[in-house]
Formats: sequence, C-alpha cells, structure tokens
Amino acid sequence: MSDILTHLNPSQQEAVAHDQGPLLILAGAGSGKTRALTFRVAYLIKEKGIDPENILLVTFTNKAANEMKARVKKLAGIVPPLTGTFHSFCAKILRHEGKHLGIPANYLIYDEADQIETIKMAFEKLDLSAEYLRPASVLTTISQAKNELISATEYPQYAQGHFQKTVSRVYLTYQQLLKKFGALDFDDLLFETVRLFQKEKSVLGKYQNRFHHILVDEYQDTNRAQYLLTKLLAKRWRNLCVVGDASQAIYGWRGADYRNLTNLKKDFPDLKIVNLEQNYRSTQKILDAAHMIISRNTTHPILKLWTKKKGGDQIRLYEARSELGEAAFVVRTIAEQKLTEKGCYSDFAVLYRTNAQSRVLEEALLHAGIPYLLVGGVRFYGRKEIKDCLAYLRLLANPKDQVSFKRIEKLGKRRLKKFLAFLEKFKQKKQPTIKILEKVLKATNYLELFNPEDEKDLARLENIKELRSVASEFPNLTRFLENVALVEQEHLPERPVKNQKKKEAITLMTAHAAKGLEFPTVFMVGMEEGLFPHSKSMMEKDKLEEERRLCYVGMTRAKNKLYLIYARRRLYFGQRSNNPISRFIADIPEELLEAVVSQEI
Repeated sequence: MSDILTHLNPSQQEAVAHDQGPLLILAGAGSGKTRALTFRVAYLIKEKGIDPENILLVTFTNKAANEMKARVKKLAGIVPPLTGTFHSFCAKILRHEGKHLGIPANYLIYDEADQIETIKMAFEKLDLSAEYLRPASVLTTISQAKNELISATEYPQYAQGHFQKTVSRVYLTYQQLLKKFGALDFDDLLFETVRLFQKEKSVLGKYQNRFHHILVDEYQDTNRAQYLLTKLLAKRWRNLCVVGDASQAIYGWRGADYRNLTNLKKDFPDLKIVNLEQNYRSTQKILDAAHMIISRNTTHPILKLWTKKKGGDQIRLYEARSELGEAAFVVRTIAEQKLTEKGCYSDFAVLYRTNAQSRVLEEALLHAGIPYLLVGGVRFYGRKEIKDCLAYLRLLANPKDQVSFKRIEKLGKRRLKKFLAFLEKFKQKKQPTIKILEKVLKATNYLELFNPEDEKDLARLENIKELRSVASEFPNLTRFLENVALVEQEHLPERPVKNQKKKEAITLMTAHAAKGLEFPTVFMVGMEEGLFPHSKSMMEKDKLEEERRLCYVGMTRAKNKLYLIYARRRLYFGQRSNNPISRFIADIPEELLEAVVSQEI
C-alpha cells in the first residue's frame, strides 16, 4: 500500500486512490474532506506520476487555498501551480486570453467600494437618486444575475416589478462604464471566463488539454457559473473530482445551488460516489441529534455520521424566562465550566440565527467582564444603520450636536431636509423613545434605503428593529442615549501591554459564519419558531430545508458539549413575543436530551 494511503480510513483510501473518471466525494461534517482532497492531489503526483502543471485545484477562499497548498507541499513536496480560488483562476485566464473578448491584459479588478462608486455614476447618468434607490441593493441584484449567467442585454426579459426593471437600466449602464474604465468586477471574472470558453472553442480546448485532473472543494456552494466552468474544463479528460455535502449547503441566498451535486450524475453518468461518514469531531450523541434534524429533509442525500468517540454528554436543553435569562445562563455556564474544567474562553462559541441577537449577549458579557470576539460582524452599536438612527435621536435630544448633523447630512440632502422639518415641530416631552424612533424613521423615509428581499439589507432592518427593544426598555430619550454611551464605553479597547499575549475570548457568531469551524462547547440560542427557523423561511419547503441544514451545521460545530437554549418570552424587535419551541428541538429524541434546571429567580 502507498505511504499516502496508510494514513487514511478505508473510505478516504477509496476516494484518494480512485483511478480514472468523474468522482464525487460526499463528505459529512468533520469527516476529513480537506484531508481527502489534498491527499488525492499528493497521490496523483507521487503515485500516478501526474505533472502538477496538469492539475487544477480550486476552492472558495484564499484561506482554504493556502491551507491546501501547505498540506499538498508537505505530502508531495510540490504544489500544482494553479491552486487557488475560482476567482483567482479566472483572473489568470482572462489576463492571457481576455483579448478574444476585448478585455485588456491590464484590466483592473474592482472591489465592492469601486463597484458602489460605479453604480452611483450609473445613477447620475440615468438621473436616478441614491437617496431612494440603494446602490448596494442594485449591486446585489446585478451580482445574482451574473451568477446565473444572465447578461445586461438579457436581463430586461427576466426583470419583474419596478425595482428589477430599474436595475435592468442600471446594469446596462454599469457594464458600459466598467468597459470604459478597463475594469471587471468579481462576478465578471467568472461570467467572462465562461463566455470566453463558450465562444472560443480553441481557447477552451487549450485548457481542456492542459488540465488532466480538476479537483473542486465545497461543491455544494457552487453557483451556475462555477458549475458550468468546471463542466466545460473537465469535458476532455473527464477526471473531475469534487467534494461536498448537501447537508451543509447554507448559502442559497448567495446563489449557491446544492443541486449541482446531483446534476453531476446527469452530466457524468459514470460518476463514482464515495461517502465519507466517519466523523472525527463530535460525540455520537451530538451526531445522532443532528442526524434526526437533517434526516427530515427530502431533497438531497443525507449521510449517517458515526464516530469512534463513544459516550459523551447528552444535549443540554435550557428554557429561559426571557432573552436576558438566556444571556445570563450562557454567561453563568461559561464561568462555571471554565472554573471546574480549567478550560479557556476560546473553548466556547455562542451561535445565533440573526446578527441582531448579538446585542443582549454582548451586553451580558461586557457586564460580566468576559472577553468575546464577534466574528463576521460589527458590534451592535457600531453598525452603520444603528449609528445612523442614533444620530437622528442625538440631534433631537441636542440640536447643537454637529457630529450627528454631519452624519445625517451624508444620508442625502432631501432626507436631511425632511429631518430638519421634523425637528422644528418636535416636542420631546411625554413621548417615549420608541415612538420618537418610529416617527423619525417614518419622517425621513430612512427604511426605504433597504430592500427586505436582499439578505444583507434584511439583517440591517432586523438590527434597526432590535434597537426598538432597547428603546422600549428606556422610555426616556436622555436615559436611552446615556445607556448606549455607557455600553459603548465598555467596548473601548484596553491599551495593549508590551509583549502581552493575545487575549483569548468567547466566540459570538451567526450559524452561517460558523461553517468550517469547531469548538469544544457550543451554545445555540434563540431556538424558537420564527427565530430558528426564521419566520421568512417557514412557508416554503426549500427555505425551510435550508434552515434545517443551517441548524445541522451549527450543531455539528460542537466537539464535546452542545447547549440548545430558548426563551419562554422574548423582547425582540421591540415587541414581547411568546414563540413556541423550535421544531428542530422537537425532532430530537428525548433520550438524547437533558433539561437543565432553571436558576432564574
């Protein structure tokens, strides 16, 4: 047996030593998918004598690409030159071959800030107002079209409703401006490479002949453009190896389509499928509980994960009286567990469905003096939309506040004019903060800046709604602003001491941001109907299945201990609600659960 294969389990060996033809590795959570992919590259080089120049290894992030390069280098002593992200690969192709499409070799790649500026220029050309049509929402819609390979000239026939019809005009002007500036955006890199391969058969043939083996990571996260790109490149040698897990497909809102895993069977009838089901991360009880939830999905293959890691704690279930009790339980449990088990704060992660849920947790940890790291987000009071709303309220409380005035000024002249008219009539006395907030948002049309159909905008709208929760707790505007200032003061970073080690901290993040990570102890909070699963996903089967996959991803981040927490009553978005316990908890057999007795007074 090859030295490379001796370090693998039987299923991994089968995948790594696969000879010729298309291969799908269905790799469950914590089953060593990166190991299988990198060992296969090393096996092809060392055991099969494949020239690294003839191997293409593609993933989604630079971090993952760098990790793979390091692993392959250690195993094989050499790395295929074309190892990287989809976008970096396409950028290289277009540098050399873009001339066929009129793309200059020295083209610029515009980042999001550049794209927004270009969208604003398109607005000016079309006499559209950025005050009432948000550039970021338009850009997101254009991005979605490009990921589906819909061009600016084709988009009008798909556009429905006023917003999309407006986008169709902007899309065309935006592309004209990019061409004029000699620039491409990130979506263009994929879009134009696919267009190049479809239009110029000789160019496609050149790269088909070069890449004898194509390996792709996280295939459930590919969109239409990425799927077509790999399909076109693999047509000559048909040695396409992809790794994925439909149960961890949680980025549908970004254009990812887990059905690409099943589409492979149609395009490659001789596809060999290898399941990696041995888990190296979690206890069997955690895996069994997660399986009971994900097995309710019917639209994709489900793996039954197992581990040699026997025993383990039952999943702890806690019913809090409120969101404050929920946060207090998390803080208390972490403090107790850290003391009794001599662990580190970095052993703990708290996962939630929406960014807005971080506020109560942040405040509880701040008051307890426990350090935390907010992953993939900005602290609640530092978020742009929250700072905008606070600027309005601060100026109402103190019309001399020039810092807040300058911030409001940047939101547009017409919006400023409306606010100043509101300010003239404003009478603070006897009006609760929440009413003042609602009135100023209505008077300025601030919420019209956001499109609820856009996932990022929806998160911003939810944050603004969560600000209502704080407003309802502090009816007096001055007291409200004072509380915000005091919480913000606690956020001020300490001065670093020379040679001091980096402070270890608890991780706070959304379940989406947790994918690919693992922690000894995981708390999943807000496990209620309408929150997790999210209310916007409960009426459609596809969306509900994605919520279930998201819950599965969250649960399988836990190595040893998993806490599922829900609140009997919750002040959320400024309203008290009594939501029933999440259906996902109801899916877990009682023998896998242990109820934690409440210590709330």
